[in-house]
Amino acid sequence: MENKKLYLNLGIGLLVTLLLLFLATKVVPSVLVTLTKAAPASKVSVNNSYILGGKTLAQADGEDKCVVNVFVLDKDSKGIKGVLVSLLGTPEGEIESVSGVDGKATFELSSKIEGQFPVSATIAGTPMAGGVKLTFRNE
Repeated sequence: MENKKLYLNLGIGLLVTLLLLFLATKVVPSVLVTLTKAAPASKVSVNNSYILGGKTLAQADGEDKCVVNVFVLDKDSKGIKGVLVSLLGTPEGEIESVSGVDGKATFELSSKIEGQFPVSATIAGTPMAGGVKLTFRNE
């Protein structure tokens, strides 16, 4: 009789352990991904989007690069991928990139022309407020 209770308790313990393992590996991660997955962004908010100079000073040797990042965001400040971003005022003229999964469009610029270049951006043709100043120097 005692052996039957022992086996019954071991069986129940094994089933509970297997159930917890299943929940921990299959159900909980799936629920967390669903809860944290960003909703598809539908409309760009130029007011929430911004431009940042990652590196704004470089040698004017045609190889050293300045880096400019434009973040394309919706009204909830979530990144929007696949949006055309244009950078204006660069030594190379207008250049284009498409925003990635996080809404970031990265531009790497080099120049053999020494000087300062105030750079601005447009998102899908709409001008953004603000900009950055890139400096290329020969030293």
